[in-house]
Amino acid sequence: MPPPVLSGYGEGGFRVSGEFLTGSILLLPDRAAPWSAASLADASIENLASVFTAEPRPELLLIGCGRQIMFAPPALRAAIKGQGLALEVLDTGAACRTYNVLLAEGRRVAAALIALG
Repeated sequence: MPPPVLSGYGEGGFRVSGEFLTGSILLLPDRAAPWSAASLADASIENLASVFTAEPRPELLLIGCGRQIMFAPPALRAAIKGQGLALEVLDTGAACRTYNVLLAEGRRVAAALIALG
């Protein structure tokens, strides 16, 4: 199955592979899935677990943390690194654009994107 293609964001959700998905989402190498985080503070190793078990395994996780960039909590950053993934935290718009560029380059990328209202 081809990776999900992100074509828009805003109004509380994301346009992925022609479908509008409401709320925060995970973009995995083979699918898009709902994500329970409404803010970066809600991100956890538990609610990101499907990223670590995805096939093909991503090499990079982008987190879109809302309207402005924030720092990931050190424990979350360490846990993601412990899973063997690189992490980049960006505002949601920048994460969406970066995801598309990396996907076009053939990189193994996953994204955890917090919806913007």
